[in-house]
Amino acid sequence: MSDNPKNSIENFPQFRARPPWWGGDLQTLRNTVALSLGRFDSALPGTRVELPAGDGSGDILVAVLSEGREGARRPLAVLVHGLTGCEASTYMIATARHLSGLGHPVLRLNLRGAGPSAATCRQRYHAGRGEDIAAALAGLDQVLLRDGVGFVGYSLGGNILLNFLAKNASGLPVRAAVSVSAPIDLAASSRRIRDWRNGLYQRYLVRRMKSDWAATEMTQTQRAALPAIRSVYEFDDLLVAPQNGFGTADNYYAECAAQRMMGDIRVPTLLLHAANDPWIPIDAYRRYDWTGNPKLTPLVAPGGGHVGFHDRGAPPNWHDRCIAQWFAAH
Repeated sequence: MSDNPKNSIENFPQFRARPPWWGGDLQTLRNTVALSLGRFDSALPGTRVELPAGDGSGDILVAVLSEGREGARRPLAVLVHGLTGCEASTYMIATARHLSGLGHPVLRLNLRGAGPSAATCRQRYHAGRGEDIAAALAGLDQVLLRDGVGFVGYSLGGNILLNFLAKNASGLPVRAAVSVSAPIDLAASSRRIRDWRNGLYQRYLVRRMKSDWAATEMTQTQRAALPAIRSVYEFDDLLVAPQNGFGTADNYYAECAAQRMMGDIRVPTLLLHAANDPWIPIDAYRRYDWTGNPKLTPLVAPGGGHVGFHDRGAPPNWHDRCIAQWFAAH
């Protein structure tokens, strides 16, 4: 299942694709198909929580907290969505439902400017903004942190989470973390999504990115640039990078790519990825020297697509079972 011998130590379950969802594209699209056909239960009780960004901007991160089983005393699980996602993303709800059922209280965090946070923030999240995760923890009722915290980050949220773990987690009660389909090499991921075979994916992402930005405060220059943008790279180069002080998309990718700072992570961290992910190239995972940091464990499945991992049998999906296993071990 993987080139890395660390996987055998943890005895993770083997991934076997659930028929008929064979191949990376079908695995990636299944969540969207299930939602459009009304076959995904999006109901999950929770309490709205507002968390100050704490940086003088006046921005407030909005989250939803689902209580764990009474008396279970399990660590708080904090979930961080991916690009154009939010608390209501199918993968967020599925993981929250599974972990909550095991007794964990679960916080689904809307990053700055995403979902319900759009109405309470002037600024927006980006691939390296790990300090917002630290701010969210600081704003919580500290009773929630008494048993520690476990994190899960999906796709771009996984890269943000890895940035947080490397630069902002010191002194915080973080016990374990998992990234799922994280673009640890941002430049390579940007090139991959621009491939001709990913044209539909890119149009989907750009359309959603434009919608997200249009719903928040923008300068006249930004709003004028929006209609002409046709790629994720152009979006990052014209809007995300300059707004956040990186200048260009290339510099933004170089500064915020998780692979350049993962050596500084001091929390047991599992990095889940699929070899057939159509969005995120596997090469970065194969090139990285995992022996340099014993806190990192890569787990590469032969299939699963991008944040898919729909395997045989009843839910939860493969990645959710791996997340629960990692949390239980750490």
